[in-house]
Amino acid sequence: MTVKLNDTAPDFTAESTEGTISFHDWIGDSWVVLFSHPKDFTPVCTTELGYMAKIKPEFDRRNVKIIGLSVDSTGDHEGWARDIEETQGHAPNYPIIGDADFNVSKLYGMLPDTTEGDPLERTAADNQTVRNVFVVGPDKKVKLILVYPMTTGRNFDEVLRVIDSLQLTHTYRVSTPVNWKQGEDVIIAGSVSNDEAKELFGEWEAPKPYIRIVPQPR
Repeated sequence: MTVKLNDTAPDFTAESTEGTISFHDWIGDSWVVLFSHPKDFTPVCTTELGYMAKIKPEFDRRNVKIIGLSVDSTGDHEGWARDIEETQGHAPNYPIIGDADFNVSKLYGMLPDTTEGDPLERTAADNQTVRNVFVVGPDKKVKLILVYPMTTGRNFDEVLRVIDSLQLTHTYRVSTPVNWKQGEDVIIAGSVSNDEAKELFGEWEAPKPYIRIVPQPR
């Protein structure tokens, strides 16, 4: 199965470090970041899980829930959490799914459907494609997919930036330009006619007729 942008995020029930998760019910009316890991006790992932715990208040402020996943059991996750706190200064303060049966990884297209066996006999390299970030909206649709190699730590500040854009463009009929950050000018969406734009935004700058720049709506 391949998960694409605007697909409904596959629903699942799985065990996590905070108990049983029924994904769609757990999402509720929040946004969600689901980020996955190929194996417990891996160095790059250790830094990522610690950093996400550190900046969780930024996600909370945006009504975004965080949930991790790793292709090992929740028992292993608990031991890993202690290492994360010791080395990164922050223990995971969000659930981490135990995907020892590969079910969620296969549902989300991160591992082949034929994957089976004992996860303890697999190396991180065997699961190297389980390095995704999925942002899911309250409508349960997939809004963003990022895939990283094992050797490159993820930039979760960038994920926050994209969530700011997603939430803004969900509310207002605008798009955000390259490297946009909260508070900067935006572009009137191409689906908005000039007559509609006058009603919605008043005036705008237009270096080209198709680039209509306005201050960020509030």
